Amino acid sequence: MTLPTFILKNAVRNKRRATLSVLSVAVSLFLLVMLQVALRELTNPIDDEGSSLRIIVRSKVSLAQPLPARQLQTLERIPGVAAVSPFSFFGGLYKGDEKFTSFAQFAIDPQRAQPLIADAKVPPEQLEAWKADRTSCIVGKLTADRYGMKIGDRLQFTGQFYPCDLDLRVAGIYHGTADDRNVMFHQKYLDELLGNPGVVGTWWVRAASIAEAPQVTDRINQAFANTSAEVRAESERAFVLGFVSMWANIKTLISGISIVVVFALILVTVSTMSMAIRERFRELAILKAIGFRRRDLFVLILAESFGLAMLGALVGAGGAWVLFHNININQLTNGLFLVFEVTPQMMGLAFAVAASLGLLAAALPMINVARTSVVQGLKTLD
Repeated sequence: MTLPTFILKNAVRNKRRATLSVLSVAVSLFLLVMLQVALRELTNPIDDEGSSLRIIVRSKVSLAQPLPARQLQTLERIPGVAAVSPFSFFGGLYKGDEKFTSFAQFAIDPQRAQPLIADAKVPPEQLEAWKADRTSCIVGKLTADRYGMKIGDRLQFTGQFYPCDLDLRVAGIYHGTADDRNVMFHQKYLDELLGNPGVVGTWWVRAASIAEAPQVTDRINQAFANTSAEVRAESERAFVLGFVSMWANIKTLISGISIVVVFALILVTVSTMSMAIRERFRELAILKAIGFRRRDLFVLILAESFGLAMLGALVGAGGAWVLFHNININQLTNGLFLVFEVTPQMMGLAFAVAASLGLLAAALPMINVARTSVVQGLKTLD
């Protein structure tokens, strides 16, 4: 019998315990990877070239406070501003949804917003049809596919923040943006429903270049400083992260849960390995008696512990990678996540935790074996 075969037979001697040990590591590391992916997707919004150019201008008082429409002329005159459009979040409920609709609806000016949505691919005839009909809208492909929407369909939204409902006709379907879920409709249509109040939710601004975007943000803030409607201009990325911060400190919460998962995993695995080695004290004592050195016994214990831990990592982290690369996470999470990417860094973290776990789980049994003499080991009951 070879040494690897001997180690393997010891590891699977109690098949039930070995299986449960591997599964406990696998499930814990699967959960750890899932938490890390969720944390990454929530705290690191997509940051492409288009989003780097776009700036959101909102009320300095509160996001719920509207801005006067007359600010448009001032914004257009600010150096470095290439385009500006109203950008009012409607937040209505789509038919059949009772509490939450997974896609947002934004009122914009189709003519002014075209440079802002340059990355959206819409057939020219659909784009022109949208511009010509103020009661029409364009829909992101992800949402259109999920709900089976097609050109000409009527979409009804029940207002939650505004005292009106929307009845829109699908004029086009867009794709190619960082988030192909939203519905874009005419600000003029929303104004008519509200009785032309002369306000917008926020402004959507495009800077002339990425290098000039920070200066444009400062100029916008300065342009409306000490006015009756002061604003806060920030990059699109910072604006999205502001929404995330409303969920309290999500990073601390998920990190805390991850630490608890790892700690519980350590306790379970160390306990399991201690029981396994305790049952074999007589055998280890015999191995000592026939000439096995202490370090040889350490290798046997460490190889068994490390092997089970790494097998659990392969099942758990590897299973997470396979699963999240083959499921529609957008549909599964009701639109909360667009993607759920398991990065190489996350896989590395999972295997590093498993390796550390294998070492820690073997430490206590190795200490006990080192302290136990041959005579004491032979007296131990199985």
